[in-house]
Amino acid sequence: MNTKELLKKVRKIEIKTRRLSDHIFGGEYHSTFKGRGMTFSEVRQYQFGDDVRSIDWNVTARYNEPFVKVFEEERELTMMLLVDISGSEFFGTQQQFKNEVVTEIAATLAFSATQNNDKIGLILFTDQIELYIPPKKGRSHVLRIIRELIEFSPEHSGTNVNEALRFLSSVMKKRAIVFMLSDFMDSDYEKTLKIASKKHDLTGIRVYDRHEKSLPNLGMVQMKDEESGEMMLVNTASKKVRRGYENFYNDRVKEFNETFTKAGAGVINCRLDQSYVRKLLGYFKRRA
Repeated sequence: MNTKELLKKVRKIEIKTRRLSDHIFGGEYHSTFKGRGMTFSEVRQYQFGDDVRSIDWNVTARYNEPFVKVFEEERELTMMLLVDISGSEFFGTQQQFKNEVVTEIAATLAFSATQNNDKIGLILFTDQIELYIPPKKGRSHVLRIIRELIEFSPEHSGTNVNEALRFLSSVMKKRAIVFMLSDFMDSDYEKTLKIASKKHDLTGIRVYDRHEKSLPNLGMVQMKDEESGEMMLVNTASKKVRRGYENFYNDRVKEFNETFTKAGAGVINCRLDQSYVRKLLGYFKRRA
């Protein structure tokens, strides 16, 4: 992809996702993810309706008229986006691949955080950590994140959720809002997830295609495993083969939902042919 095409694609995603964050998600995001508490802002004269408990008695005594303390939310927050860019993300039978929808969701979340003056960081992972962008504020920083999500070419193609969560814990010493975007075709990450979710406000967003769940009966078909790169002949006419694949898929989905819920982390399931906007809004409203 040349520079002109890349900039055009970044701009298109910015227009779509920024409109969503400005008009829909900004307020919901602010309500859902609170700051670390209230901090003192100023003292002003008492007005009708003010809570008498907020009266500053020292200032009131000095000026012989009532004054109240004003507090504001201490808003300094950090959002981390953990994005799976393994081979299975380049799959889709509808209008978009999974990685394209993941990019849109990540951009929408990033612009919502920017609107609230929060920092945003990015971790791209496969079965290795492919890229780490430390948290920063601002539109230009979000545009860099979008560019990386569009054009970054991973060196590996597998998926390792444990590796991503371990890296998160090593680089983020303070509490952060964490969104992990993947199809979660991985297993045995319960322990690291539990550690990460105790420290951070963590949500898993599973992006998937409805046709991934089962194999169609097409007879003997040559298939490529997008994560391992291995070519193999698969007898899709065999009920045992189709059932085995479906069981494997269902086990991964069940593990994602149960492991995240058990760890106290949030869960969002986004199907490619359904509105991720509705899914995110519903999640924010339930949590607010």
